[in-house]
Amino acid sequence: MTLHALSDPARPLDSASVVAVFLHGFGSNERDLAGLASVLPAQTPWASLRAPIDVGPGRHAWFPLAEPGRPAPASVAAAVEAVWEWVDAELPAGTRIAPIGFSQGGLMASQLLRTAPDRVIAPVILGGFVLEGEQAADAQLAASRPAIFSGRGDEDHVIAASAVTRTDAWLPSHATATVRTYPGLAHGISPRELADVRDFLATHLR
Repeated sequence: MTLHALSDPARPLDSASVVAVFLHGFGSNERDLAGLASVLPAQTPWASLRAPIDVGPGRHAWFPLAEPGRPAPASVAAAVEAVWEWVDAELPAGTRIAPIGFSQGGLMASQLLRTAPDRVIAPVILGGFVLEGEQAADAQLAASRPAIFSGRGDEDHVIAASAVTRTDAWLPSHATATVRTYPGLAHGISPRELADVRDFLATHLR
């Protein structure tokens, strides 16, 4: 499964030990989050990936829609494997990624951490959630408590309440989590949230 990526040619992907990886939401594409490069610390290389499932012209998904908040684990695993295959093919050995995902992409950011925590730094979950069930590296994460940012709007009714509850329970038991809720924000990303993400990344992507 080959992923298409958009990146900034001025910041070569092979020139740093950390690369930010943007992961869009359902029905979008690799151009959707590229503008978030403005929140990255100076000179941080980035790539914005196109999800592998075509759901319409210019629209893509990481996994099919299913019961709200409960995607099929096998479909999530296939998407995560596709991202790791891209990392292995396109980035130098030893490069860590800082996944920044919105909605479905937020779940992907958390799942990349939960499958290979030694390869991930400072994941950012925007309007997303975590997959149910124990994952491969959860015990390791519970011991190491890596830094994670999670933000959502208090008017976001797209993500199932059960998935939000699951995420709110998982984060403090597996991470040193910066958790923010934004009044009046629906299923989107606000300027206030972007400012918080910028501060978080400035601290953890030194």
